[in-house]
Amino acid sequence: MTSVDPGLSVRSNIGGLLALAVASCLAVTTEMLPIGLLPAIGSTFDVDTSTTGLLVSLYAVMVATLAVPLTLVTARLPRKPLLLTTVLLYVVSNAVVAVAPTFAAVAAGRTIGGLTHALFFSLCIGYAPRLVERAHVGRALAIATAGVSVGFVLGVPLSTSLGNAFGWRVSFGVLAVLAAATLAFVAWLLPAVPRDSPALEARAAGSRRQLVAVVGSNALTFVGQFTLYTYISAALLGAGATPALVGPVLLLCGASGLVGLTFSARTLDRSPRRTILVVLAVVIVAVTVAGAAHEALLPLVVAALVWNGAFGGVPPIYQACAVRTGATSPELAGAWVNASANLGIGAGAAIGAGLLPVIGMGGLPLVSAAFVALGLIVAMAARRSFPASGTPIGDRAG
Repeated sequence: MTSVDPGLSVRSNIGGLLALAVASCLAVTTEMLPIGLLPAIGSTFDVDTSTTGLLVSLYAVMVATLAVPLTLVTARLPRKPLLLTTVLLYVVSNAVVAVAPTFAAVAAGRTIGGLTHALFFSLCIGYAPRLVERAHVGRALAIATAGVSVGFVLGVPLSTSLGNAFGWRVSFGVLAVLAAATLAFVAWLLPAVPRDSPALEARAAGSRRQLVAVVGSNALTFVGQFTLYTYISAALLGAGATPALVGPVLLLCGASGLVGLTFSARTLDRSPRRTILVVLAVVIVAVTVAGAAHEALLPLVVAALVWNGAFGGVPPIYQACAVRTGATSPELAGAWVNASANLGIGAGAAIGAGLLPVIGMGGLPLVSAAFVALGLIVAMAARRSFPASGTPIGDRAG
């Protein structure tokens, strides 16, 4: 297949973007599936819950530490075959877990998945800008990574329900089959794209400070989000929710993220600065309200829906702005965003765990809001990283 013309519009290359969206849905479903099945997996191998939980935390650690190195190592490889290889490795990861005879084999399968995840999203974030003109990078990334929200809303709950009904091995086995189908779908629809030239890398050298600002703001924002979101179930139960209600509320929170994603997709290319100001301001206000209303279930649920709805628009903002700095290749820019987000996830969960016994559920949202506010301050100070208009700093994304 010949390489795509970089002047193509979003509409004319929608097939490739939807292929990336399906693959990103698969990726996040693979990452998060064990959360709802940890007790069953642990029971099978007589392993305690805290040890089984490492199957999830291992992912975030591997992505945070390996996203950039793996992207650098694979920089000279053709883009489409490399991305297809990551999807194939999702097939392998889920299949290994499905038939694992020991807990060590389960961990090995998850390790394959973690290595894959560290590279996949860097490739996905870097691939979408190569399919469209630079002026449409934000919308293209919003479409390509929309599968993340779909994975949280549909993929994870449905896979978890399947596992609880028929056994956790069935759930991973079905996901392996779906991953194989995704591989065929992506191979069919996704066009090939060119790699960067040395000239692009040389021209980009002067914009690294802008990329640092994007990555720093991204990390702070994700720390803020996951300082509270990691413990949202505890917050809901503390406000009087029954255990049966927690799942549907989390499902609604995931679905509401599609609203924020749609807003960012429509405004990000025209006004990155205004988009991040509106989105993060809504997150800060809603999280603060969640803290004030942490003992009243209905106001807490409403605040959670608004806050998570707004946060759904956060990832494409940082992805697009990182690519548009022109500081490095789209993949490496995506790798830094990917790594800093996972660093924020891990750090936020740790900060929340340390502070929750001290300041309680009423104080934790204030800490969360403070970190998001720091992310917003960095973004507002970095005028070139988050420009008022969508005019790109460089020429093209790839």
